[in-house]
Amino acid sequence: MRPGLYQVLDSLGGIPALITGRLDILAGNRMARALHTDFDALPNRERNMARYIFLDPATRKLYDDWPTAARSPVAILHVDVGRHPDDPQLAELIGDLSLRDDDFRRWRTDHEVLNNTHGTRLYHHPVVGDLTLNFEIFRPADDEDQVVTLHTAEPGSPSERGLHQLARWVTEANPDREAGSDQAHDDAEQPGAALRADQHG
Repeated sequence: MRPGLYQVLDSLGGIPALITGRLDILAGNRMARALHTDFDALPNRERNMARYIFLDPATRKLYDDWPTAARSPVAILHVDVGRHPDDPQLAELIGDLSLRDDDFRRWRTDHEVLNNTHGTRLYHHPVVGDLTLNFEIFRPADDEDQVVTLHTAEPGSPSERGLHQLARWVTEANPDREAGSDQAHDDAEQPGAALRADQHG
């Protein structure tokens, strides 16, 4: 991934921003980790949006409309497989999720293809409450597989105030961690998200 894309994430400290490639989490800023989970603390294999949405039980509470949110990566996988039919990692991901989740297996047979670039989602966040966030998706011109996803709130809305509150919580919970994006650490073995403590405590 280009260093310039990391710099983009570093400059977006007030909103959640993620960069994915074939649904693998390539990078994310602290706000993205606070909204979702600490992807950097997961084993390499688990840093994937499809695995996260289908295999982390917390997502079914986080997303107000979990089925719609979950169908999105299924449809994206159809696009990715069409582009890369011989990719063994995609085949392994689809096979594993088909074995482990009934919803994924059922929706996979629908052959829905989705390549949406924007939308709105409601989150029930365990720290700051409800957030209605707009998402915008961009693709670098030189890599059709990489996706930059940004989440924003309407100016002056309760959700914008919620994002500000989330940014304060992130700073207070991680005073010694840099505010920008973090490249995934290959040696991380145990989930360590501070959010998980809030969700289960």
